[in-house]
Amino acid sequence: MNTELMEIKNGTLFYDGCDLTQLAAEFGTPVYVYSQNVIKSRIKELKEAFTDDHPKNRIAYACKAFCCTAMFKLLQYEGLCADVVSGGELYTAIKAGFPAERLEFNGNNKSRGELELAVEYGIGRIIIDSLQELSMLEEICAAKEKKMKVLYRITPGVKADTHDYIITGKKDSKFGIPLDDDIILPYVKAALDSRYVEFLGLHFHIGSQLFENDGYIAATGEALKLAEKIYTEYGFWIKELNLGGGFGVTYTTEERKPFSFFLDPVRETIEAFAMEYGLEMPALVIEPGRSVVAEAGITLYKIGSTKDIPGLRNYAAVDGGMTENIRPALYGAKYTAIVASKADAPADKTVTICGKCCESGDIIIKDIELPELKTGDTLAVLSTGAYGYTMASNYNRNPIPGVLFIDNGIAEWAVKPQTYENMTANDVIPKSFLEVKNG
Repeated sequence: MNTELMEIKNGTLFYDGCDLTQLAAEFGTPVYVYSQNVIKSRIKELKEAFTDDHPKNRIAYACKAFCCTAMFKLLQYEGLCADVVSGGELYTAIKAGFPAERLEFNGNNKSRGELELAVEYGIGRIIIDSLQELSMLEEICAAKEKKMKVLYRITPGVKADTHDYIITGKKDSKFGIPLDDDIILPYVKAALDSRYVEFLGLHFHIGSQLFENDGYIAATGEALKLAEKIYTEYGFWIKELNLGGGFGVTYTTEERKPFSFFLDPVRETIEAFAMEYGLEMPALVIEPGRSVVAEAGITLYKIGSTKDIPGLRNYAAVDGGMTENIRPALYGAKYTAIVASKADAPADKTVTICGKCCESGDIIIKDIELPELKTGDTLAVLSTGAYGYTMASNYNRNPIPGVLFIDNGIAEWAVKPQTYENMTANDVIPKSFLEVKNG
């Protein structure tokens, strides 16, 4: 769990200079809270491990972890690139005024409209994920008289040690182009010969929440084998190799590894290969998302009803649930929490934190040791900065909470909370309903 910039004053939990009970009272709950300083700290670590001594390399933040216009502005100020995977994420970047050349577009089923938006804005890279995508992109570029830089996302056939739902590099995957020579090589040739795309190299991503580096090293080896074939067949040496992301973070007891643990051996592998063949070292790109924002985020709740079932379990319900954090219900993700209003009280009660949704699976944390909870207590669930807000829903017609950015005691909205009016703004009663009633 993230404890950076946390301190306890008079029994109350503070984070990045902000009293969390005061934030809950002033801004309401549930609410997502992000420390800008923790995000900047992670970015600093990434730069030290990957780009400070290697200026050709790039860090492209994976926006799927957390995306809003304020986040794009923070990335812009920090000098990062950004990886988007949908028209909505791309539009958010455009609305934020994020530099086009620092955007790359991933995704296994980009629509024509999404690609047209990307070409029109002139983004830096399109990462082609399927065999049909090249043709569609060429048609768009021809119509708009533009040429786009592309990489091919490959499926390296590496099974990462993580949950099945977040493995992306195994051969049986919806992501990437298979490495079979009769499939991948003709498509590389088509890109090299194209008037409308500039083929730069390869991309892979093996999964998320990883704590070992052997998968990265193995996937890099597979990418280099393909690069060698491309060089042998067509005399083209890749200019870029995108290694994806997936670096693990601490939610409960996991030990977060330094970024250099993953990146140093991969870079050394590529350097040795390039040196052996007398080739130029390609520019390397990484796409960290979770590892940038997960531990920077906290979700604040108010405790509502409590329920003791003798001999079975004690429940405490919060004023949110799976609507703002689906991960525990979706694939058993685990979190820890602190009672912000009783931060130094003995944790001598076992309680299950549940949500308010009409689902038995709406459990945030099962059987956690906390001080005795009372209605109105403020609960801080830690390390919720990744895939909370971005996966939030209106299930049971619950509004999506807002997002606060905090910085040295100052808190401001980055995303305002959704209201009932916002939530129903697109609802329409069909005219035929009214005609039946009037008839």
